[in-house]
Amino acid sequence: MKHFVVIANAYKDKDFALTNKIVAYIEQKGGTAKGLVSNVEALDNEEFGLNDIPGDTECILVLGGDGTLIRAATKVESLQIPLMGVNLGTLGYLCEVEEATVFDAIDSLMADKYMMENRIMLTGHKRGSSESHVALNDIVIHRKGELQMLSLNVYVNGEFLNTYHADGIIVATPTGSTGYNMSAGGPIVDPKGDMLLLTPNNAHNLNSKSIVLSGDDEVEIEICSRRVQKDELACVSYDGDTTTELAVGDRFIISKAANYTKVCKLHKRSFLEILRKKMESYT
Repeated sequence: MKHFVVIANAYKDKDFALTNKIVAYIEQKGGTAKGLVSNVEALDNEEFGLNDIPGDTECILVLGGDGTLIRAATKVESLQIPLMGVNLGTLGYLCEVEEATVFDAIDSLMADKYMMENRIMLTGHKRGSSESHVALNDIVIHRKGELQMLSLNVYVNGEFLNTYHADGIIVATPTGSTGYNMSAGGPIVDPKGDMLLLTPNNAHNLNSKSIVLSGDDEVEIEICSRRVQKDELACVSYDGDTTTELAVGDRFIISKAANYTKVCKLHKRSFLEILRKKMESYT
């Protein structure tokens, strides 16, 4: 690899000091690099667009944390360019590289000493609508407004599964298993897996367990009426960003996306080793 883009979280990389060092280092070693900005709310910078990424880009280095990497991955998924996360945050499950090791990592990338992992993504849309979005971690249907539960009918491949009375439903990828899914009591699985994780959030019964589905399954969630005096409203969040509102009677369909997120890996450490070390440092 010789051609890079560096996407930096404007809040994590102050004055883009590390970005500028990385760009200079890559150019010094005979490569090309372009710095772009992510997460620019309330700052005098412009968020990057797909047309800002050169066509010969071979790898995107993402400086920030898991959230920055997830936002970049979903934004550039159509380009299918490999990414590597550089953790400038706290936990960073997805970011293998730390600030102290970033230049060694660049050396390995430029020497083609790396491995590639494909991570599945999700796509979701409201039945009857042509508008869809992708997510790397999860798609969550959750209540809106007042502190009230939702009544949700869940179907898998057209077959009725269950009715959940809960704050919401999380459909997560293996990559997202250590995110909101884990906080809601869902299983942790190897991020290289090809499966969907269905986890009710704060379900109001004694037997609502997470269900692991095939990556080829299609999940459909229907917003049901729970009380006659008032209809509940729900929202759909893709990786934590709310983009769609649902009302009683609406159905929302979730399935595996056509594209993968390609993640560059430098070490053969198992997922369990990474998980253990990250959790030890976090606690």
